[in-house]
Amino acid sequence: MGLYARHIFPRLCDRAMRRPDMARLRGEVLVGVGGDVLEIGFGTGLNLAYYPEHVRRITAVDPNPGMTGLARRRIAGAGIEVDLRALGGEALPFEDETFDCVVSTWTLCSIAEVGRALGEVYRVLRPGGRFLFLEHGLGDDPGVRRWQRRLTPIQRRLADGCRLDLDVEAVVRGQPFGHVEVDRFLLERTPRLLGSMYRGVATR
Repeated sequence: MGLYARHIFPRLCDRAMRRPDMARLRGEVLVGVGGDVLEIGFGTGLNLAYYPEHVRRITAVDPNPGMTGLARRRIAGAGIEVDLRALGGEALPFEDETFDCVVSTWTLCSIAEVGRALGEVYRVLRPGGRFLFLEHGLGDDPGVRRWQRRLTPIQRRLADGCRLDLDVEAVVRGQPFGHVEVDRFLLERTPRLLGSMYRGVATR
């Protein structure tokens, strides 16, 4: 991992992801979280402030040591216990049926083997457990999609592997979840290349 990915991008990402409208969406996604919780793609820990009060402990993974370094500073003042592991989502070191909820916010786009990671999410969820996600990805408009596909190679270099053209709904539905709900919308004041949102819940 190079200097940019480890030291510069995490700080740029932390600043970009602190927008008030994004904070509101985090709160909406996390309002129903409970039980044993796993967050994949923990990043710099921006979700910590939006977990319900009854959630006092979570497990989290993120492969970027620059992200986890910033996250540990945020954890120190959060009042919530976090078991943070510096690893990716493609091979989770947890037993089958360990968690009641798995959370992912603006993460799936940067996982190279996203299907494998979602298979792991399904595996570690208990029967009836829920995968709650908030992601950006492939737009509805054909013109937007064309530009997303053209620009994804550049985006991946600039944003630590982030893809603009991930069909989030398709990859989630590609797992054997019993029920999947997905809401599509555009993020305000954001170009459609980046602002095509997927918010949903997949239940095992």
